[in-house]
Order: sequence, then structure tokens, then C-alpha cells
Amino acid sequence: MMRGPEKMAMAVRAPGGEIRTTVSDVKQRPWQKLPLVRGVCNFVDSLVTGYRCLTASADIALEGEEEELTGFDKWVNDKFGKKGTDFLMAAASVLGIVIAVVLFIFLPTLLVGIPARFVELGWTRSLLEGVVKVALLVGYLAAVSRMKEMKRMFAYHGAEHKTIACYEAGRELTIENIRTCTRFHPRCGTSFLLIVILVSILVGALLPSTGVGARAALKLLCLPVVVGVSYEIIKFCGRCDNALSHAVAAPGLWLQRITTNEPDDSMIECAIEAVKPVLPENKEDAAW
Repeated sequence: MMRGPEKMAMAVRAPGGEIRTTVSDVKQRPWQKLPLVRGVCNFVDSLVTGYRCLTASADIALEGEEEELTGFDKWVNDKFGKKGTDFLMAAASVLGIVIAVVLFIFLPTLLVGIPARFVELGWTRSLLEGVVKVALLVGYLAAVSRMKEMKRMFAYHGAEHKTIACYEAGRELTIENIRTCTRFHPRCGTSFLLIVILVSILVGALLPSTGVGARAALKLLCLPVVVGVSYEIIKFCGRCDNALSHAVAAPGLWLQRITTNEPDDSMIECAIEAVKPVLPENKEDAAW
């Protein structure tokens, strides 16, 4: 899936081998372009769009295949049909968000809150919570990266980055050119997640040392601010080319060694077909 200033496109390789591309318009209201606000809007939009693209791509990729349902899935399908299955997928996505909130907000607060009952941690409490968050994130990514399906998905992620890098370098979008480009990019969701954690450490240091539940609730309320600030930081890293932007982007680029793999030529072909429809006539319109 690729997104440009005016268009969004999704390219999927169907079971027959052909690549099917779906293109839609990107519409933004003026207030969605305001600093800080745009970060929150883009974050929510990415979650919704990502879910829709995953669902649509799965439908295409599994065309003609009869999936044998068992247990609860079979009961839902027999009782409610496709609408029931779609509801289950949506519920699973919501559950995933809830689990992420528990893992990266409540659990670190709870774990660090135990010693905080006996020792005054001060500002180091937020730092320790950040260390726990980073450890959870890296550990989770490292664990899922060992799965066969995730290795393939991370290879597509690499194809996406390499294709964008080729375009930004002003080179023709061919498999040969893209293959030689880097698979690491400062404007990446992986980097964004890491920056969110780092910004949350600073915000957490400003919060009062209340009970675990109250502190976790305050951090949840501050999440839109954290997301908004993090988006502006990653936007800065993507727009600027200096020592400061390189230093800020470095941890995220390192983490991309886990979330991106080298793609094969068929994956690069999909990335090319996805990016072509979203490229603006004036290249400056795509600048961050």
C-alpha cells in the first residue's frame, strides 16, 4: 500500500499471478493539516486504512481457495455469513489495540510502580518505564520476525522502502534500480513507534507520581499529544538532512533491521505498481 499527497493505491498479486491495483482519493480537511493535529489524524487514518487494506488484500490473495472453518468461526459464518466474519475481524483489530495499550501503557507503569512504592524514583520512573516499553517492543518484533508469514510481510515492507528511496533519489523505477537502494527509511512506522516511546518518556517525567491506575490513565489521556509531537519529529527527520536529523532517526533505522527484509523481484514489482498511481506530477508536492 502506498499513499501520496492526493492518491492512495494498493497492489496485490492475485493467485493467477497478475497484479491488481486499487486507487482511491486522499481527502484532507484544512484542520487535518495543522501541526500536532495532523499527526493524530494520520495515526488514526493509518489504523483504519491499514485494516481495510489487509482485509481487501486477503480477499484477493485467497480467491478460489476454500477455507475450511471449524469451531466458533464456522458457527459465526453459518449463522451470520460474511457480515459476521467481518465483525470478528474488526473485533480482533480492536482487541489488538486494547492489548497494545495494556502492554505499552499499563504494564510498564505497573512494573515500575512496584519499586516506586518503596523508593522515590523521581524523573527516573519515566525513564525506567521507557526502558520496559522499548524492551517489550524490540522483544515482540524479534519474536514475530521469526514467523514465516511475518518474514514475507517484512520483505514487502523492505520493497516499499526501497521503491520510495529509488523515487526520492530521482532514479527510474525499475527492478534493477530499486534492488540496489536501501531498505531503511526515516519516515517509517517502525521509527514512529520508537519515537512515540521516547517522547512518552519526556511526557511521563512531567506527570505526578500518583498511583499506578491514575498514572496510566494520565498517560493514556496524554497519548494524542505524544502522537502529535512524534509525528512532527519524524516529519523533521524525513525533511531535513543534517547531523541532528540523522541522530534522531538512527535508533528507528536500526530497529528497521528487524521489520524489513530484502525483497525478491516479484515483491518489488508490486511496490512499483502501488507507487506509480500516487506519484504527483510535481515532485515537490510529495516533499515532507
